[in-house]
Amino acid sequence: MKKILVLIFFTIFYLNSNAQIEKKSITIKVTNIKSNKGILMVAIYSCKKDFLKKPYLKSIGKIKNKKSTIIFKDIEPGTYAISIIHDINSNKKLDFNFLGIPKEPTAASNNAKGTFGPPSFKDAKFKIGKENITQTIKF
Repeated sequence: MKKILVLIFFTIFYLNSNAQIEKKSITIKVTNIKSNKGILMVAIYSCKKDFLKKPYLKSIGKIKNKKSTIIFKDIEPGTYAISIIHDINSNKKLDFNFLGIPKEPTAASNNAKGTFGPPSFKDAKFKIGKENITQTIKF
């Protein structure tokens, strides 16, 4: 009897430890884009140290009627931040002027704005919990 109880305990423990985390989706609705030219480079970051350096996920968004919708699926619950570049000339990089100021529009989740530079992870971060989420980001 004792062996059966131990076997049941370990079976339950094993099943619980291997349970799949239910993944969610992030729908990003981008509005107020100045033109239909070019593409949107969308990046999701999963931590402060990687913000604007090493994306957790990335995608290209197409622009239609000065709007775009990008969907990321299979995202584990956690804290994330989004950055978007309107790559007007479609060269897949952010272009800068001679002073180092971006020549192409940028935006971030929570419509976070930076002061004399890009927004912070703290201002752009949001949480994914038990529900799929939608972020509306305005240029």
